[in-house]
Amino acid sequence: MHIIRKLKSFLKADHSFKIIRKPNYNLLKYKKQQSKFTVQKLGKKNPNKIFYIISRTPGAGLFSNVIFVLHHLDIAEKKKFIPVVDMQNFPNFYNEAQKIENTFNSWNYYFDPVSKYKLKDIYKSKKVVFAHNRITKKYNYSVCEKKKFLNLFKKYIKVRKKHLLKINKIRKDYFNINKKIVGIHFRGTSFKTSAGHTFPATLKQIKNVINKLIEKKYEKIFLCTEEKKYFDILNKVYKNKVLFLNTYRSNTNNAFKIYPRKNHRYRLGKEILFETILLSSCDMFVYIQSNVSEFVKMFNVNKNQKRICINNGFNSKNEYIASWLWYVKKSLPSFLGGFNTFEKFKFD
Repeated sequence: MHIIRKLKSFLKADHSFKIIRKPNYNLLKYKKQQSKFTVQKLGKKNPNKIFYIISRTPGAGLFSNVIFVLHHLDIAEKKKFIPVVDMQNFPNFYNEAQKIENTFNSWNYYFDPVSKYKLKDIYKSKKVVFAHNRITKKYNYSVCEKKKFLNLFKKYIKVRKKHLLKINKIRKDYFNINKKIVGIHFRGTSFKTSAGHTFPATLKQIKNVINKLIEKKYEKIFLCTEEKKYFDILNKVYKNKVLFLNTYRSNTNNAFKIYPRKNHRYRLGKEILFETILLSSCDMFVYIQSNVSEFVKMFNVNKNQKRICINNGFNSKNEYIASWLWYVKKSLPSFLGGFNTFEKFKFD
């Protein structure tokens, strides 16, 4: 009955997210008309330079967008284009209607520009190429173990100094305690029913891993989860062992459907950026494969970090099957196709 209720709820739910800031429709027509690296003439400036406009609208999660940018930075370097990230005229889910950090460009909310050129000058230039809006087939979301993407990341992806200073202060105040800290990225809500995505861990799996790590003298738990129910349960069980940031949490997939606080969209991106870098600082990292885990490894703050990947496999690509399959596998014993309990595990 529980699974049937979940399926009915999925079929009735509104799965659409909406962007707040409207795109620049005059520029959008160039992007839609783009075919294999066509050079557009938008003005007379910079006649000897070819600019490559990297944009993704409406985009996806913060680090999905960063992976998209990395792929197109690779293309820009191969083609000898000058890359520019424009998430102002081509907004995504993180854009606010008003300026944040003195910009409308949501890339620059969190990161420094990837080149020195201003958008207002680029769109008056003689040679402009618009990147397409998708990740091409020759690329995928696994970037942390590929040297070329690691080099591109180090060269171009610079977290704003203001954010780094705040993150370092948090690390100094709460993480510099001479105690071993396990960082846990525990996905819930929509990830349980996301077609084609990695199955998230179950609460039982996470508790089993935590209990084993406590036996191995890990004394603090840095808990990152968007599901309020998971947060409340683990906070109640492990009490003063739990470290956390005051981020937005919910029991439904509504983070981009409601607007419960000032600058909510901007803060969603800022929160996952902070959590990811702090997770990268921990002595142990427990995770499922996701875009966040890719960048915990890319930031690689703690060079001696040990890692435990909870690999539950992948959900069905059929969205209707995906809406209930995790719940079935969670309920079954492993010998009947259910998830491993993770009472025994090994480090990466």
